[in-house]
Amino acid sequence: MHGEILAIALTFAVAVAGGRLATKLGYPSVLGELLGGILFGPPLFGLLQPSEPVKLLGEFGVLLMMVLIGMHLDLSDLRKASTPGLLAAAGGFLVPAGLGIGLMHLFGRGGMEALFVGLAMGVTSLATKSRILVDLRILDTRIAHVLMVGALVSDLAVLLVFSAVIGDTGDNGAITILFAGLRAVAFLLGAYLIGTRLIPMVAARAPSRPDGATAYMLIVITGLFFGWMAEAAGLHAILGAFVGGLFLSGHLIGARTSREVERRLSTVSVATLAPLFFISAGFEVSLSVFRTDLTLLIAVIVVATVGKIVGTAALYMRSGNGWREGAVIGAGMNGRGAVEIIVAELALAQGLIDQTVFSILVFMAIATTATVPVLLTRGVEWLRDRGELVKAGDRRAIMIVGAQPLARVIGRLLHASGPVVLIDTNESHVETAQTEGLDVFKGNALDDLVLQEAGIAQTMTFVAATANPEVNLLAARSAQELGVGDVIVAIPESAADRFESMLTEIGADLLLVPDGSSVWDDAINRGLVDEETAMVDETGRLVAEAPTGATAFPIAVGSGEDRRLATRASAPRQGESYVSLVRRTEKARAGVALS
Repeated sequence: MHGEILAIALTFAVAVAGGRLATKLGYPSVLGELLGGILFGPPLFGLLQPSEPVKLLGEFGVLLMMVLIGMHLDLSDLRKASTPGLLAAAGGFLVPAGLGIGLMHLFGRGGMEALFVGLAMGVTSLATKSRILVDLRILDTRIAHVLMVGALVSDLAVLLVFSAVIGDTGDNGAITILFAGLRAVAFLLGAYLIGTRLIPMVAARAPSRPDGATAYMLIVITGLFFGWMAEAAGLHAILGAFVGGLFLSGHLIGARTSREVERRLSTVSVATLAPLFFISAGFEVSLSVFRTDLTLLIAVIVVATVGKIVGTAALYMRSGNGWREGAVIGAGMNGRGAVEIIVAELALAQGLIDQTVFSILVFMAIATTATVPVLLTRGVEWLRDRGELVKAGDRRAIMIVGAQPLARVIGRLLHASGPVVLIDTNESHVETAQTEGLDVFKGNALDDLVLQEAGIAQTMTFVAATANPEVNLLAARSAQELGVGDVIVAIPESAADRFESMLTEIGADLLLVPDGSSVWDDAINRGLVDEETAMVDETGRLVAEAPTGATAFPIAVGSGEDRRLATRASAPRQGESYVSLVRRTEKARAGVALS
């Protein structure tokens, strides 16, 4: 018993270290966990060994992770990109899957091995996409919505096909496939009726909404029940857990409670238990493929990459959005990850593939996923430079947390870029903002329901600009979780280093405020602030120097009235200008107000 506890602790340590290292390098944590299992497990150093407790904990973590992924998806948002998303999913799944099956037959490996390699090539990692889209700050674009739809549909297709064939590999051929298909249809129909009829009815008749801890346990139980339903239908529990998560939407338990449950699920599954599954998958890898099957390994990686990008772009052209956008989406969908490894690990355990094919699939997942940050970043820049990076749906609004003087200045500077709404609990600030002609909402921005009532669903840019950096960070986290792609946090220069890790975790941009916002609020109220402009020339960044006895705060950059905040990530272009607030200390300037 003591040895098993130590083994679990060491496995946790390697998983955490590998995941953190991969994240710091800009890659999904699952890659670091896989590599940790390969390096420290039987394939290389052998310091860690497979064990039943680690395996069981990892499988439970994966079930919870699939519930979390299902819950995190907003199907109403995804429907906006349903047609192009389905085209991208079809091209990104069918073409690489067909090429993968053909490639395996070419190398003399047919049957189930060819099928599972094809399925693995068709997968696209949903979790990987979500994190990269946040990092690139493009959650509010059409390609982000299409990528999420494409990932959802392709993963669901893989899970359905995998579940249909994993339970019975006998010789009855068409009859087996027919009954497997009927079982899948019966499960989906039953899940739909329970998810859209029974669960909402029970929730409506409950005397009160559950608190976070109770809701968490109810959702875990419900997700496991859906997993049991899938297994009873001859499918796999991971499909049931995923489908169950889709029906456990926030309106059943409240937006705030739903976010709390998702955070708990993320902590227990993604951050704690699921890494044990992926590091255990690394234990099963055989490095001998580099010696015995190197040609097949390289061919699988190349065909998977080319097939995903070309297949996606080819069918996506029918959406009318152009081949360039299709190619960028294909590059974003090229990454494999959690779902592929889960399918491959279960297929290996069922004896449907051997260790060589499993190893090829793992290394293919690592190689293709490593290309996504590079290719997607370059592709987004390409579309942006050509003016073809299209915003999704009706997200145009700018939401600012705070209605104190500095926040009102930000609102006036950004009003030409889209409709602006401010949120504040202070009655005086609200009244002053209203007299200045600004749209302001009285309420607590840390409440998800308030954010929704204020129009977070239509928000393109979210600026947390109160005098309290902790409040700003908490509000920014809520906005990011509610799907806002451009999140900006105002923090005093002296405190920036202290909050750096939280900014990175949230995926928020930084607006540095010299001396703190309260000082600027006071100066604006007293009329000690002027607005000055400085052009950016071919030398790059150019900020107006403050006159003697004054402090300059570069707050916005742009051309004409089309401005954006001068954040750490806002690179100015030639012909644009910086707008700086200049705070003078001489009382003689007290009569000069900000224009």
